[in-house]
This record gives sequence, structure tokens and C-alpha cells, in this order.
Amino acid sequence: MAPAAEDSLIRVGPLAELERQSAVVVSGRDRPIAVFVHDGHVRAVDNRCPHMGFPLHRGTVHDGLLTCHWHEARFDLASGCTFDLWADDVPAYDTRVEDGVVYVVDRPRVVEDAGYYRERLRHGLEHGISLIQAKGLLGWRRTGADWRDILREIAVFGGRHHDQWGEGMTLLAVVGNLLPLLSEETAYFAVLRASRQVAADCSDAAPHRRREPLSRDGHPREQLARWMRHWVRSRHRDGTERVLLTALAAARDSEGSLGRVVGMAGPGLADIVFTAASDRIYSATGHVFDFANKAFELLDVIGWDLAGDLLPLAVPPLVSGRGAEENAHWHQPVDVVGPLREAEAELDAILERGRGRTWNDDANWKDILLGDDPAVTIGWLAEALASGAPPAELSRRVAWAAAARLARFAMSNEVGDWFNPRHTWNFANAVHQAVKRSPTAGVVRGIFHAALSVYMDRFLNVPAARLPEKLDHLPRDLDALRCRLLAALDRQAAVDEAAALALRYLRLGHPAGALFDTLTLATVREDLDFHAIQALEAGVQQSHEWAGRAEVEQIVLGVVRQLAAFCPTPRADQQTATIALRLDRGDRMYEEDAPVT
Repeated sequence: MAPAAEDSLIRVGPLAELERQSAVVVSGRDRPIAVFVHDGHVRAVDNRCPHMGFPLHRGTVHDGLLTCHWHEARFDLASGCTFDLWADDVPAYDTRVEDGVVYVVDRPRVVEDAGYYRERLRHGLEHGISLIQAKGLLGWRRTGADWRDILREIAVFGGRHHDQWGEGMTLLAVVGNLLPLLSEETAYFAVLRASRQVAADCSDAAPHRRREPLSRDGHPREQLARWMRHWVRSRHRDGTERVLLTALAAARDSEGSLGRVVGMAGPGLADIVFTAASDRIYSATGHVFDFANKAFELLDVIGWDLAGDLLPLAVPPLVSGRGAEENAHWHQPVDVVGPLREAEAELDAILERGRGRTWNDDANWKDILLGDDPAVTIGWLAEALASGAPPAELSRRVAWAAAARLARFAMSNEVGDWFNPRHTWNFANAVHQAVKRSPTAGVVRGIFHAALSVYMDRFLNVPAARLPEKLDHLPRDLDALRCRLLAALDRQAAVDEAAALALRYLRLGHPAGALFDTLTLATVREDLDFHAIQALEAGVQQSHEWAGRAEVEQIVLGVVRQLAAFCPTPRADQQTATIALRLDRGDRMYEEDAPVT
């Protein structure tokens, strides 16, 4: 095959010499190329095995099959296609022989453009092969793709191949929110972490069987809201999803497009969804409300035109979750459910009384929210709202109290006990984000739920951990602190050290973004579930809410301490991600690679 005009030929050498050696390695544009003579044909492929980079010229060729000796991945020598999907195809090159001399085209036969890498990502998702996903991400990004477009592609796959919202979709939203703070390499590791989880969630899962909206008949929003709550309480998925889709259709603007600020992403839809999500108190340890919030946030990042495909995935947890009112701990030894329901019944009137009033702030709010009397907490929240306190201000303070539980978590507790305050923290942040969208009574009651979950976690702060005190011996330099923090997270039980390094960083006034980039890298390199990085993302969001205030210290310390408690893990998945990155860079993978001609 003649090379394209923009390609050039690389001289390999005399055909007779190649036949004698069986394989010769030459230097391509950006990688070594192995050239073989087999059964009278000259074949050429990338010399790096696509699995882990082992030099293929050291493999075996038999009956047209090239076998890599490292993990015995087998390839069609002519096309480069693999028979072992976990290994990925190896790029093949066209060759020609002129006057007894062998030449190889310097570009792979398959054009590795944006479309090629997009298909590779899809292939990796479909087969659950993280290595191929990683290569698709890196290659597509190298062609100039925006990370948001890549997240969108993964989200579309998840929406089509799974019947409900899961860890992977939550991670997509988390990563989408973190992206503005992340370096290119950290962003790659984070997106791949989300991609792998989406693929794992979809493996053998039932695809979404989409319902249809009700016939367009101008249903009042209040009626849709009532129906939504009715079907959620009845645990009726079909009814809930049809009402949700009807609300989505009604939220389209006059031109039929989907709005961000008004319409679909506006307060009306948020009220319908989050009011239904808060009908059960702290449902599924907050996951029901949080998943709904993450669905909204993901659509903010990748586009609300996908709302009809993605938002219904939040319906199954919405209708199936168990509320805290079904949990004996919320009734004994102190019944908090009864007083909470009484306050909820008065919320419309309470908010109306506070409308237009100026709230006189309470300096004791931290002691109240972290106190041991739930009646005082409920009463204070109700009185503050009736006095004109903005709901988003109260939800922000409750979220801070949830972070304080993590920052003050006593190390005498078991490691598994971290999950309780971490669930509360993620839930409280979700409530705050939802209240900012729609401060209606049905959504605002989530503030009370979060505050009482903070109360339920009080025993984990006995005795309360203290803030690090001695910091002067720690480095001042930004990069040195980041390196020390990563090193601390390489060791078990380095909770206090990691907290001290983070506090030192903050008090020196270094940019918060660089710290969060480091913490994101430290989180996604571990074999942890989605709660860990979600706790970090909540820390980013709440640090922004409290920017310039001393409260940021407790927030960051809570995030760092809970992460350090679980580090390090074996980091099994990180190896695949790193191998793909090194292959993409063209790094030399093995010292025993043959010298190229």
C-alpha cells in the first residue's frame, strides 16, 4: 500500500537481512515499531504490547499469531487485532518492499483521531476493560476534547446500560465538580476512576426501560408535586417516573430547549424532586437525597438536554429507600422523630413568618448544633427561620457542624465508625446545595434532618480530637507540604500528621486549589469506594461557601482526617492507570527493549 501524502517511509533494511533476523525494531514517529517477516509477508506493529508495554519483538509468531510472552496476549500479526480483549489491539503499520529493501509507513494504519479514541472508550466501557478506557480517555483528550464532553459520553453509556443511579454516576458528578481545580494528570486519574465504576455498575445490569411522560395537559406544578410524593410514599416506580418525566417536559422553555437557570434546572423542578426525596427522614443514610442532588449537579456540568435520560435513574433509590423514622436509634433512648415531624408540619407557617424579617445572628450556633439536646437544635432552627434567617445560611452552618464531627472524630473509635459522620457530611452538603436551588418548606426540612443526624453522631466525638498545635517544624514551601502530605498518606494511621500538614498549608495562605488537587490525587489512587472522594468534593464546595473564614480549617481537617484513616490501600487499580499513562507518553517500559535502528 502506498503511503498517504502526509506520511513518510522509514527504511528498515534489506529483506534478506530481515528474513534472517525474523524481527527488526525501528524508531517510529513516537514509538518503536517491530517489523516481522512471516509466511512470505512483511508485517509491522507497535513494538510495545498494548497490555503492559512488553517488547513484542521478543514474542513468538506462529500461523499468523503474535504471542506476547509476558501475559500471553495473542494478536493477529496482519491487523494487530487481539484475541484477548483485556490486552487491547496493537497498532499495525503498512509496509512495502522496493528493490529488495523493506520500508514501513511511519503512521499507524488506523487513524488515531478523536472518533477513534471515542470508540475505544466506548469499547472499554462495554467490556469493562479499564486499560482500554484509560487509553480512550488519554487519546481523546490529546485530540483537544473537553473533559466535560468525555464525562458526557460516559454518562450517556451509564444512562443506557443501567436501570438506576449508582456509584459510578455519583462519581461522574463529583469529578465534574472538581475538574476546575485539577491538574491534567489528576483529572485523568479522577475521570478514569469514575469511568471504571460506571462500567462496573453496568456490567450485567438491566438496561433502563424508559417510561413516558403523561399526555401534555397542562398539569399544575402543585399537582405534579403531590403526585410525586404520593407515588414515592407508595414505592411505585412507574408512577413516580412518569410524573417526573411530565415535570421535565413542562419545564422546557417556549422554544423546546432545556434551560439551565430557569426551566429544568430551576427551583420548580428542584422542589418537586427534593421534597419527595425528604419525605422519608435521612433516607438510606442520606443516599437518596444525595443521589438526586448529584443527578442535578451532573446535568449542570454535561448539559440538561440529557435530563430525560439521567434523572429517572434516581427514581429507584427514591422509592425503595428506608427512612430514619424506621430506625430504632431515632426513637430510643430519645425520640427525635416525633418533635421533628411536629416542626415539619409548621414549616410553611414558619417560613412565612420569617419572610421580610432581618435575622439577628446567634453567636452560640456552633454549640447548639454540636450539642446533646435535639429539642434545642430543632427549636433553634425553627426560631431562626421564623426570625428571617436565610435557609441557605442555616444549611451552610449545619454542613459545617457535620464537618466538625469528622474533624473531632475520636481515634479511640473503630475505623468503620468513620462511615456514620461521613454519610452525615455528604448528606448535609447535598441538602445545602438543594436549598440553594429551591428554599421551599419541603426542601428546607432537609436542614432539620441533617442537623439531627449530626446529633446522632455526637458519641463519636467523645473525647473530641484536638486541632494540631505544633506546626512550626513543618515545611513552609507549597510543594514541600504537598509532597509531605502525599507521603503521610502512604503510611497507615497517619491521621494526626496529615491533619497537621493540611492545617499548616492553610495557615500559610497557600492556594486552596493546589491542596485540593493533591487530596484528589491522594483519594483516587486508593482502592476506596465513592464515599471518600465525595467527602472531599463536599469539602471543596463547603470551603468555597466559607472562603476567608476560620471555619474552613475544620472543614479541611475533617476531609483530611477521614481520608488518612483509610490510607493506604493496595492501589491495585492505580497500576493500570499508570501503565496507560506511560504508554501514552511513549515512556520506555522495559530496559531490555531492543535498540532501534
